[in-house]
Amino acid sequence: GHSKDHRPDLKQLLYILTVTNDGGVPIYFQAASGNVVDDQTHQATWKLMAELTGRKDFVYVADCKLATTEQMRDIASRGGRFITVLPATRKENATFRATLVEQPDAVAWRELYQVVDADGHVENVLRVCADEHLTKEGFRLLWFHSRSKQTSDAATRATRVQRASRDLTALRERLASPRTRFRLRQKVAEAVDAILDEYAVRELLRVEIGELEEETYRQASRGRPSQQTKYVRAVQTRFTISWEVDGVRLAREAAGDGVFPLLTNLAEWTARDVLDAYKRQSIIEKRFSQLKTDFRVAPVYLQNVERIVGLLAVYFFALMVQSLLERELRRAMSESHLAELPLYPEGRPCSRPTTRRVLDYFAPLSSHTLTTSHTSSSTTITTELTPLHRRILQLLGIPTAAYDQ
Repeated sequence: GHSKDHRPDLKQLLYILTVTNDGGVPIYFQAASGNVVDDQTHQATWKLMAELTGRKDFVYVADCKLATTEQMRDIASRGGRFITVLPATRKENATFRATLVEQPDAVAWRELYQVVDADGHVENVLRVCADEHLTKEGFRLLWFHSRSKQTSDAATRATRVQRASRDLTALRERLASPRTRFRLRQKVAEAVDAILDEYAVRELLRVEIGELEEETYRQASRGRPSQQTKYVRAVQTRFTISWEVDGVRLAREAAGDGVFPLLTNLAEWTARDVLDAYKRQSIIEKRFSQLKTDFRVAPVYLQNVERIVGLLAVYFFALMVQSLLERELRRAMSESHLAELPLYPEGRPCSRPTTRRVLDYFAPLSSHTLTTSHTSSSTTITTELTPLHRRILQLLGIPTAAYDQ
C-alpha cells in the first residue's frame, strides 16, 4: 500500500506481530496494506489469539492504538482482558494534566518501587496516583510517574527546542540573503510552520514575522549623472523572524514530565501488576528491530504481494526459532543458577545472552574433509570445541557428538 506521507516512490506494508510474555516468542503475524490504520487490527488479532489458545483469560497488552471505545468494549464483552495506553487526545488525559498544573497538591502519589543499580544507587523511582480514575467507558485508568522518564522528557523537550531554534536561525539568515526567494509573507509563514511542526514545538515557541522596507534608487535615464539627473525610488519588502520561548507553556508541559497513563479492565490486579505487565510490551519492539538489523528485511525487492507475504513468513519462523533458542538458554541458566556466560569480546560476562551472540560465538567452528584422487581414504579436520562451547550445548540440551565427529 501507499506510505502514510503518500510518497509515490515508497510502498509500505503493515506488519502485525504478536509475541508471548514468556521470552517474547512470536506466535502470530499478519501482513496488511500500508493504507490500513493500526487501530483497526486489534479486534481481529485478539479473536485469532483466542482461537489459537482456546481460552480468553490471557492478557492482551498493546499500545495506544487499542484504546478506542469500539475495540475495548468488544474485547471486554467477549471476556477478554487488556492493558493499553491512554491516547494523548483523550479528554481524561487533558483533565489530569491540567490538574497537575493548576492543583499539583491535589494529586497524591504513592511509591511502588525503586530501581537500584549494582552499586546501590537509585536509578529510578516508580509511583502511582493514589486515586484511581475511570474512563468514559468505565475502565480503570492508572496514572504512573517515573523519575527517569521525567528526566528523559525534559531532555527531549530541550533538544526539540534547541533544534527548532537552530533551523529558525538558518531561516532568518536565508531571509537576510540578497538572493532570498522568500518574497511573500505566506511563504515565510509556511517555512516557519514546517519547522515548528517538525519538532513539535508550536506551543513552546512564539514566532513573529517582521517586515523591513529596503529603498533603492536608480537613474530615470541613461547617461552620466549630474545635478539635473532624475532618480526613481524603488521599495522592496523583506522579511525577518524573531522568536522566544513561552515560559507559561513550558511550565505547563514540564508539569507532566514522567507521567503516563495505563488503561485496563483488570479489576483484581494491583497497580504494580499492571505496570509490570505493560513494561514487558517493549519486547515486541525488540523483535521488530531484529527483523531490520539481524535479518535486514527492508528493503524488499519484490512486486508480487503473495511473494512478499511468503518472504515475511520465512522471517517470522526464523524469528520464532531465534526467540526459542534465546528463551531456552536463559531458562537453563536460571535453573542451573548460572548468572552469566563469558560471551562478550575479551571473555567479558553476559548475563542475558542473545541468539545473535551465541551464533557469533559458534560461527568460527568448521569441518574440513581432505581426500586424495589416487586413494579412497579421507581425513576430517574439525575445530575443537572450547569449554564454553560445550557448556552452551549442555544448557541447550544439544549433544556434542556431531561436533566431536
